[in-house]
Amino acid sequence: MKKFIILLLTFILSISIIGCENTENNDETKTQQKNNEKEDNKNNKQSQENEKEESYLEETTTTNASGEQVVTNPNDILVLTNKDRNLPKDYEPEDLVAPDIPFVFKDSPVRFMRQIAAENLEELFKVGSESGFKFYGRSGYRSYDIQTSLFNQYVEANGIEEANKFSAKPGQSEHQTGLAMDVTSEVVNNQLTQSFGETADGKWLASNAHKFGFIIRFPKGKEDITGYQYEPWHLRYVGKDVSKEIYDLNITLEEYFKDYFEK
Repeated sequence: MKKFIILLLTFILSISIIGCENTENNDETKTQQKNNEKEDNKNNKQSQENEKEESYLEETTTTNASGEQVVTNPNDILVLTNKDRNLPKDYEPEDLVAPDIPFVFKDSPVRFMRQIAAENLEELFKVGSESGFKFYGRSGYRSYDIQTSLFNQYVEANGIEEANKFSAKPGQSEHQTGLAMDVTSEVVNNQLTQSFGETADGKWLASNAHKFGFIIRFPKGKEDITGYQYEPWHLRYVGKDVSKEIYDLNITLEEYFKDYFEK
């Protein structure tokens, strides 16, 4: 009888232990399921964010017969054109005007800009002059054909690999948007040179252009992102809100679209 009682107690204890283990296993399973759900939600959220990013960049391009990505929003002041995003060959802004600023070459055929960019550039030059800096415009809107001629000259003189570092292929130039202007001053003999960025004129321009809606489109240290060498002279109009954000974050237009742009 005593042995029977001991066996019975042992059996009951075993059942209790097994029950506890099953409860613990169930708890662990539930915890693991919750963790998996959290991870899935996190991955889904990240996937949705990636889809949002990709969808905007993709929805503003179409593929032409040559397999090139061509932008479908060339009139947008935030149009992104680079080595992966081409402008239509026949694109020419309808609101081109000559900004009322000093130019290196008087009556230059490439002195034009889109009106909103020209008006803000005039204000930038005015404030710069009041601060003791006299800037000159050198090159604004360039058509597809003009860019073709220019790029071919650079290729002939430097080879295509080198030319690709400082000159855009036709269709990929910021200048064709009508929103860009190359700016220089007498401290560098009105040339387009990287040393301009080290002058008082160049530093003032870099520190103040965003107040008028412009960014330094190809900043130093970002060559692997923009695809082009540092150009302290190349201003691109994007509007005052976006230019301030880009300036404050010290990023490029490509980085802005990748991480900060919201439709």
